[in-house]
Amino acid sequence: MDSIKDKKTAFVITDAKKKDMFLSMIQLFKQTTGQLNIQLTTQRLHMQGMDKSHVCLFDLTLQSGWFDHYVVEDTRNICLDTSTLLSVIGLKSADQSLLCYMDDGDADHLTIELKQLLDYKKSEYNKHCKIPLIEYDYEEMSIPDAEYDAEIIIHAKRITETIAQLSKFGKDLYIQCRSESVEFRAAENGVELRVDVLMDDMTSYAVVEDEEIQLAYSMVYVNTMCLTNKLSPDVELSISNEYPMKVRYDLGNDSLLLFYVAPKVLDN
Repeated sequence: MDSIKDKKTAFVITDAKKKDMFLSMIQLFKQTTGQLNIQLTTQRLHMQGMDKSHVCLFDLTLQSGWFDHYVVEDTRNICLDTSTLLSVIGLKSADQSLLCYMDDGDADHLTIELKQLLDYKKSEYNKHCKIPLIEYDYEEMSIPDAEYDAEIIIHAKRITETIAQLSKFGKDLYIQCRSESVEFRAAENGVELRVDVLMDDMTSYAVVEDEEIQLAYSMVYVNTMCLTNKLSPDVELSISNEYPMKVRYDLGNDSLLLFYVAPKVLDN
């Protein structure tokens, strides 16, 4: 990795699964915002952003140990065009590592290399791209811890497929938490689809006793921006009458991806 030798700001992803995870996260973020605000500290990479309607917020923390190589000597705040970043990293092949760094004499660009580090496995040409930085004009939101009325840990693939099916039957997703099950529902033009998920079908489920939890969320935000089966085996949904729904992915190495989705106002 001669190209990042002596760089003061650089990170590398070689692991094939993590490369796919990183690509999947940028694909999700593209649905939310056209610009990625990234804070690079000595210990972690942090991205946060919100859609223009202020309905959905994402918060990504990748600890330095999540990367195959990570060095940041001084904290940097940078901003990138989401579509450009996605186009570049989407060019990677399975055998190519993702090398990202900033040259010491160039504070206006992020360099990304897609490079095969093992000579005997070379099957693709190495690629080298410089991406111009956008002026960073974002104030990070501090998200306080909260006590939720219902905590659901469920298989990511199954719930992603279920919500995708429900999205064909309505623009809103209704969630009702009962003592031993969770109901997901969509309805439009007189047609209604209900899906009951029993406690035994969830990895974990906890709900406040005698609390009525029935909320609605915009289907496009939940289905398109938040749910995926490409990041972790399970996804955690935290639901409350008082707070936005939290969608949590455990990325390993103490790294997390969180989404917060504001509920819709239910008609009485």
